[in-house]
Amino acid sequence: MPIKNPLTALAGSVLIVTLAACGGSGSATPDVAVAETPEFESGTTMAELSEAGSIRIGTKYDQPGFGLLGLEDEPEGFDVEIGKIIAGAMGIAPDKIEWVETPSDVREQVLEDGDVDMVVATYTINDERKQRVTFAGPYYVVGQSLMVAADNDTIEGPEDLKDNPDAKVCSATGTAPADNIEQYLASKDQLVLFDVYEKCADALRTGQVDVVTTDNAILAGFVANAEDQFKLVGEPFTEEPWGIGVTKGDIEFCEFINDTLADNQDAYSKAWDSTAGQIEGAQDPELPELAPCA
Repeated sequence: MPIKNPLTALAGSVLIVTLAACGGSGSATPDVAVAETPEFESGTTMAELSEAGSIRIGTKYDQPGFGLLGLEDEPEGFDVEIGKIIAGAMGIAPDKIEWVETPSDVREQVLEDGDVDMVVATYTINDERKQRVTFAGPYYVVGQSLMVAADNDTIEGPEDLKDNPDAKVCSATGTAPADNIEQYLASKDQLVLFDVYEKCADALRTGQVDVVTTDNAILAGFVANAEDQFKLVGEPFTEEPWGIGVTKGDIEFCEFINDTLADNQDAYSKAWDSTAGQIEGAQDPELPELAPCA
């Protein structure tokens, strides 16, 4: 798979980055193309949503650059803009999107319960989740990393965690990073779990934990907003492809999303530039090779 990691320049760096919030001093979010008269086969999810003129999209509310609740009480970020592009291809304008806060540990459940129509929420594709969800994409690939306090010179990578068994490591419940980090711990007692990463960042700020771990792109956003309090350490130690979750077995909707992503790479780049691309040192992404829907 030809992958260009948009945050290669940040991996392993202790660079303090800056992120201009969307709608603030950074680039304004781009206008989204909304199809005027889209046509879909009757009975498909696309036809139903297009006829209704609205869609419910699950996303994160706590992750700078990707899904963060803004000052106007609306989420903003790269994931949000990707959701708008897909909705627009069905003739659904951004103001007709109902955004649903979707923390990591409920992403499968909200799809199974019919609370949302799709999930765009820093959602790593893996075999376990494929048992419950059909994934479009991937639309972005990252790697798991570590974030520590700016004055922490003890932890420089995941291998240091076993040598420091008193160090507390924070991640989010129901996530791949929480599972991945266990092999590096002296014991499971080191791991602290919250429902959202924002609580991990707060715990790091107050000294209740020593390390926060998740995808490097997410951590870079927290570093950017931390006013020199945090830094990234070490190299990314996993490869995490992010996908768009839809109801299990809805292959037609999945294929439509993949086609929409492939046909809108200029919009994809503009979405990045106006959101996560505002992180200093971030490189322009390339849409990864899209996987077959299954």
